[in-house]
Amino acid sequence: MKKFSNLLLIFLFIIGIYACQSTEQQNLKIALSKGYPVKSYQNYYKWIHSADSTIVVEEMYHRKIKEAVKALKDFDALIVTGGADVYPGYYGKIADTARCGKFDHKRDTLEFALIKEALKLKMPIFGICRGQQIINIALGGSLIIDIPTDVKDTTVKHRIKEWRKCYHEVSIEPGTKFSWATNVSKGNVTSNHHQAIDILAKDLRVCAKSADGIIEAVEWKDPENKSFLMAVQWHPERMAKDNPLSWNLLELLIEEAKRYREEFEDI
Repeated sequence: MKKFSNLLLIFLFIIGIYACQSTEQQNLKIALSKGYPVKSYQNYYKWIHSADSTIVVEEMYHRKIKEAVKALKDFDALIVTGGADVYPGYYGKIADTARCGKFDHKRDTLEFALIKEALKLKMPIFGICRGQQIINIALGGSLIIDIPTDVKDTTVKHRIKEWRKCYHEVSIEPGTKFSWATNVSKGNVTSNHHQAIDILAKDLRVCAKSADGIIEAVEWKDPENKSFLMAVQWHPERMAKDNPLSWNLLELLIEEAKRYREEFEDI
């Protein structure tokens, strides 16, 4: 009898492991290009889980680059997060290095590799702040090195010391997928950046701008036969849940991730 009980416990244990693995496989998985340390990036996790607490969110920065690229195939979407300036040598402005902040060369290399792999996999990609900037560079565009210095007519505060209070208005371009998703023509967003898109990559189009002409959101110019790609210069993960320039974008990304998962399972 004791032997039977032990066999039963082992059987139940195996079934439990299988059930947990099956549940995890069913859950959506979203990769953050960088989300470590968690304390600094906790808003990304909270933002995603506010829509669906079952989504598995993992960051890729702690991995070796080759390992991160290989692991990406197990995810359903990639969010390229905010952070330090991209090294200007990548977009032909190496002479302006001194006007930038600190660089993270590992991160630059990692994110270029992740973007390339996600495009190859036809995986949904969403960029936030630096994320929009490096996506534009990866596709052949360039950046404004320093908005306060280089944009003479700007009256918009894109970055202030108390970044939690840095809000400004953006206008949405009609006829874009972005316009359809947010269902607004303008709105207030929070930002914290001194760089932005200068030359727009040829395969992208503008979805939103601020009053000084800074490009605030982009998507594919021609989305046919391409996977979902969208990016914003602001920080939707820091904004109120009832703001369509935050919540609607998250819902759209999750729907695209689900669609990607379904298409992948059908292969």
